[in-house]
Amino acid sequence: MIAVLLNKQDFEYDVHSLIKAFYPGMDVHIFYEEKQPEEAFEKKFYILYENQKIQISIFEKDGTQLLQDQVEVDYYADRKETKNRLKQLLYRMISTIRKETLPWGTLTGIRPTKIPMAMLEQGKKNSEIAQYMRETYYTSNEKTALSIAIANKERHILREIDYQNGYSLYVGIPFCPSICLYCSFSSSPISVWKDKVDQYLNALIKEIEYGAKEYADRKLDTVYIGGGTPTTLEPYQLERLMTKLEECFDMEHILEYTVEAGRPDSITREKLQVLKNHHVSRISINPQTMNQKTLDLIGRRHTVEETKAAFFMAREMGFDNINMDLIVGLPGEEKEEVEQTMKEVTLLDPDSITVHSLALKRAARLTMFKDQYQEMTFTNNMAIMDMTAQYALKSGMFPYYLYRQKNMAGNFENVGYAKEGKEGIYNILIMEEVQSILALGAGASTKMVLASDKIERIENVKDIKNYMERIDEMIERKRQGFMKYGK
Repeated sequence: MIAVLLNKQDFEYDVHSLIKAFYPGMDVHIFYEEKQPEEAFEKKFYILYENQKIQISIFEKDGTQLLQDQVEVDYYADRKETKNRLKQLLYRMISTIRKETLPWGTLTGIRPTKIPMAMLEQGKKNSEIAQYMRETYYTSNEKTALSIAIANKERHILREIDYQNGYSLYVGIPFCPSICLYCSFSSSPISVWKDKVDQYLNALIKEIEYGAKEYADRKLDTVYIGGGTPTTLEPYQLERLMTKLEECFDMEHILEYTVEAGRPDSITREKLQVLKNHHVSRISINPQTMNQKTLDLIGRRHTVEETKAAFFMAREMGFDNINMDLIVGLPGEEKEEVEQTMKEVTLLDPDSITVHSLALKRAARLTMFKDQYQEMTFTNNMAIMDMTAQYALKSGMFPYYLYRQKNMAGNFENVGYAKEGKEGIYNILIMEEVQSILALGAGASTKMVLASDKIERIENVKDIKNYMERIDEMIERKRQGFMKYGK
């Protein structure tokens, strides 16, 4: 465990995230001047904030001082500059102790492309942006180039999107065939809720009808049905949901209609036919890995062959924009296993591949019961990420969006690769936060982009039972939010 002692409550999240990035296996605890830690810690960080300087001292468990350094800064003049100077100092010190650097440097946020995107909007050149990112955030040459390339790609893809008058729609189906070992989403096994799915749809449809009326004066650009696994619904339930969406929303001008079919063991010909009948333009079939041993370990109750069969069936039925999600850093998988997955997936020739770095969140079973899984190894490194990129490139795919999460294996990122014209527009919109998104269903979060630096959210409860019982309250939350902030 690591203790961080601050003399005032400020920049805690940034300090915690950066230390955690260097020490991913360690618990990091924040203390303030008036509350000293009583137990023993592997390391202690003392951070002293003063008006004209920030001083950091790092001590070993036995009290030996490892390093002490400081930086001059006008603490109250510019918060962004103060935060950057603090993180730069902390980064340099830990990097000296650990004798390592981080691919994303001091960046701990989940949207690193927002920096180059904003600078491109200001008319900055790629070379100017690269220099700024390397000097300010200590990003590696590879990650700097990746983020700038993706920012340029995103600007091109979104060039015709009307941010002011348009919006996107998210519909959440919080059911899965089973819950994966690493999952932290607000989803539940369909077997537990089998007799309540229609009741859930009743509540969801009530929210759909309300949301459609509120957004009737705006143009719908993209629709994304996610979860969970939407294809856990029976064909008649999918039909009911999609028919209602078409009745309530003007779907005539949408640029993209995505359904996350997700788990191969939830996909049938009848369900795919419903999606086809309702003009769904993009689906995901997500193996996560093509190694059967890993699938069994993480609780995905399908086989590698079922993944292939679902993919071929979708192709045969005319789906020409299929994404496949993969996860790097799964328990027990090294470079050899990840390469096996990339070989198998690229042989299928999907239209896009999203490579996720495993992120262990608090709600995941791996985290909640970590003593039970302590012998598992989680490996991710630059060689593995580079290898996945090379396989995507050989398949004619190029990176088009990326985002990061806390506690990611190897402190890397999630990258979406796609063939030209097959990029996921909704993925970019939700990551770049440039357009309002109306989100419906349990655990859904409506995001209202009011200005480039002002975003308001309206959250639905995550618990399915609460959502169904409190649907009128969820609608009232939206009504109050729309009245207060506009849309």
